[in-house]
Amino acid sequence: MKELIIYEENDVQKVFLVEDGILTEKYTESKSKKRLEGNIYIGKVQNVIPGLQAAFINVGENRNAFIHLKDVLPKKDISKEDNYDFDKHDISKIIKPGMPIIVEIKRDSYNKKGARASTHINLPGRYIVLLPNSSIVTVSHKIEDEAERSRLLKIIKQLLPDNMGAIVRTSAVGVEVDKIEADLKRLIDKWQDIIKIEFSKKDYPKLISKSDEMVDKLLLDLMDKDLKIIHVDNEEMQKEIIDKLRLWDKLDIKVEIDRENAMIRNNVEKQLEVAGSRKIWLKSGGFITIDKTEALTAIDVNSAKYIGKKDLEDTAFSINKESAIEIAKQIRLRDIGGIIVIDFIDLTNDDHKKELVKIFAEELKHERTKVQIEGFTKLNLLELTRKHIYSE
Repeated sequence: MKELIIYEENDVQKVFLVEDGILTEKYTESKSKKRLEGNIYIGKVQNVIPGLQAAFINVGENRNAFIHLKDVLPKKDISKEDNYDFDKHDISKIIKPGMPIIVEIKRDSYNKKGARASTHINLPGRYIVLLPNSSIVTVSHKIEDEAERSRLLKIIKQLLPDNMGAIVRTSAVGVEVDKIEADLKRLIDKWQDIIKIEFSKKDYPKLISKSDEMVDKLLLDLMDKDLKIIHVDNEEMQKEIIDKLRLWDKLDIKVEIDRENAMIRNNVEKQLEVAGSRKIWLKSGGFITIDKTEALTAIDVNSAKYIGKKDLEDTAFSINKESAIEIAKQIRLRDIGGIIVIDFIDLTNDDHKKELVKIFAEELKHERTKVQIEGFTKLNLLELTRKHIYSE
């Protein structure tokens, strides 16, 4: 059973997702911090850098946003990005300084890096993600039933207007055509409202569509995925969330004013202590360490007190299997995004390596975001990438 715990403390909104007593996701949002990710702007091309095949876009915020050629070219042209020859194009011939451009912020600014922008707009709905500037039509890879995949693909192809794409979400499984159609219509209407906005050289750059708040995003993602109850700490928040659920005709989810009891019952504070630690001990006596740098997140596995089996390879495989399960949990709980490198205890048996990756991949199926396992490097490091959901 999934439960959400939502409350505010010292002008910071906190949200915890608990699944059968286990804290699986946590998010915080400062009311004073301005978020850009998910916002759509009419931006102004500030300057183009041909050597990087990139440009900087003035979106009217404190810092310009960065955009790469691959985020300017139509999505259909780069569906096989690894094999795409970007040298065939010159970004300076596609966009010019001073011209207006509609972009979505895909990654917020942090540290010394500005925001990352793209012309590939995504409008998420309950069952559909609309891709208004794309011809790509696909179904979430997490929907494994081939008959259902075919049904949903047929439905969306029939409903989509020309020159628009879409991704069918897992929440669409088993859903009637009329509900999918209504969700799609709402998204198309939203896009039409965005592009109808009139502007001149005097009034851009400007924000034309604000991203949903953290709670709205989580409700949209979770309300069709076994979410049973939401715990809050006051009547005002209770009413606000009930009103949000009513808009989606989802009133079978309970909203209770019992946040403190839910925190105690699920031992959330203790689980938060572990989630904030660099070192996480395993039941076997081994541990993992998590170190985040500007470039990537490095995770190391250490056998420590674990004696285990007499054979060194079997000992390493045993501790690695336990570590893989915990690492998958911690990556999700901490919402770690970007490049992740895991230094498992070295294995010499190739079958053990394959089995370890299989176990890790199985645990990652619980993720609500895109995770790509790249495999082991020549130095026996496991590489993967993950798109964060809503990190602070």
